[in-house]
Amino acid sequence: MNASIVARKLELTESMREYIAKAVDQLEKYNLDIIAVKTIVEEDGKHGKPAVLVEFTIQLARKDTIVIKQTDKDFYVAADIAVERAKKALRRYKDRVSDKIGLEVPHKYESDIPALYSDVESAEVIETAPEFSFTIDEALAYVKETSVSFVAFSEKNSGKLRALYRRKDGRFGLY
Repeated sequence: MNASIVARKLELTESMREYIAKAVDQLEKYNLDIIAVKTIVEEDGKHGKPAVLVEFTIQLARKDTIVIKQTDKDFYVAADIAVERAKKALRRYKDRVSDKIGLEVPHKYESDIPALYSDVESAEVIETAPEFSFTIDEALAYVKETSVSFVAFSEKNSGKLRALYRRKDGRFGLY
């Protein structure tokens, strides 16, 4: 991860640089392939009041960028609030990515994955049910008679592949 700190209209002390560097290091705990974090610290004199603007531009893999801006009279307060907002944004992003691709495995467990799923590679598919060719009414009668929750079948009239399923409210759905 590349980290850069830029100061505009303001002299950054060594303690301020270290504070920002520690804050940026906290963002790595989300394991999100952060490419770069650019921090801009700027004196913001809008509205006649002296203030400090802290801006984080976080570039993530897959073309995603998160920008956080925070203004306060005190540099350390602005930095703390900006870091908390960045953490919240990264946590939301991680949840969104995890929901799209399924459960995300932490990096420290990646070496265990082949051992967990070694039998899947050698598995063979065994057909457990005969091919069904029904009309919709026959499929409905079949689902009602048996304890199955759905049936996939080839419709007799059109040859289309269909699925009839029992809904949670007790009614039936057709796909």
